[in-house]
Amino acid sequence: MVDDLGYHDLSSYGHPKIKTPAIDKLAETGVRLTNFHAGASVCTPSRMALLTGAYPVRLGWEKGVVGYLMNKGEGLSPDALTIAEVFQHAGYRTAISGKWHLGKEAPFSPMNQGFESAYYLKMSNNQTDKLWREEVLVEDPFENRLLTEKFTDEAIRYIKEHRSEAFFLYLPYTAPHFPVEPHPDWEGKSEYGKYGDVVEELDFSVGRIVDSLEESSIRDNTIVIFCSDNGPQEGQKALAKPFKGKKWSALEGGTRVPCVISWPGTIPSAQQCDALISAMDLLPSLAYACGIDLEALSMGAPKIDGLNVWGTLLGEDGFKHPRNELLHWHGRDGLHAIQLNDWKLFINGAHAQVTGHEPSEEKSPPTLFNLSEDREEQIDLSEKHPRLVNRLSALAERRLKSMQAGMMKLGQANE
Repeated sequence: MVDDLGYHDLSSYGHPKIKTPAIDKLAETGVRLTNFHAGASVCTPSRMALLTGAYPVRLGWEKGVVGYLMNKGEGLSPDALTIAEVFQHAGYRTAISGKWHLGKEAPFSPMNQGFESAYYLKMSNNQTDKLWREEVLVEDPFENRLLTEKFTDEAIRYIKEHRSEAFFLYLPYTAPHFPVEPHPDWEGKSEYGKYGDVVEELDFSVGRIVDSLEESSIRDNTIVIFCSDNGPQEGQKALAKPFKGKKWSALEGGTRVPCVISWPGTIPSAQQCDALISAMDLLPSLAYACGIDLEALSMGAPKIDGLNVWGTLLGEDGFKHPRNELLHWHGRDGLHAIQLNDWKLFINGAHAQVTGHEPSEEKSPPTLFNLSEDREEQIDLSEKHPRLVNRLSALAERRLKSMQAGMMKLGQANE
């Protein structure tokens, strides 16, 4: 998982200048998702959703990220069940190499959430200058432009060391999150400036990872997923075309991101999937694919909102895709929109124009868009479909109240 990469920023997703042959090859050996949504529009709740399969509100999240807008000493509760713990319980070895951002104090460490091996930053690369291996500080300061290479080297070392065992490897790169600083070997290589240099190095690193799986003779028995944690950061060269909105926003550009899933011989090659899929769906889908009884593990910690979409990824005949609904969040102002099939309703219409950090405080009527006909969310159809507006508003309210009634609290480091 990369950081702040926009929907448009890979050559297989239409970028005319950034070249990403390794990720494109992944798509050729698997499925390219065109309607995949990160679990939230900013880093910390997005990671919560990915790792737990739950909306971040269920985990006590209200706004912001660790180190910005969240209270000091808060993080993902150690009581939350993560995908690493699910696979660890099933006998898999587990590792993280990259950015954590779910709490910087000791109770929130990856080692307390199912990761046996951890080589990581506790926060974003603009918030910290310390690199850790488990509880040991290994670089202070780290050199930002070398992080992609270091995280990749660590991942390859882990793959080779554990190639005879089942493993779950989580590789959340810091790039292309700002500050955008290319590796010396990649600076000036792309046709899209420093941002393109950084993305093309990421692509090369993905290729190195896949090569290591092939060299270890485990490629055909390994599921490889590539995605982004949310949409592009305001002020960066990342693009979400053809969608409006950026990171922090509930507009499509804030959460609709690239995602490619490859498992040669099992997932049909060179497929495009347009079905609505969330990052929350990865946990139950992967558990199913690997024969893990998730229901036996997940009682109460927290309820999983993710759905098993494995049949969709395989293109199984007669499989009914289970997801037709998704809630969308602003990074500092909670629930903003609900989607049902192609319809997307912004609860407060002013929110539809929010693209940056600051939500609008002005209240206005809801706005309704049909995404199949209006990908840029520009044509408000609320006056034409008042009953649908009322129906979706009521549904969103029910969903939110249900989550709040059974939500966990954020972990508190001082408890």
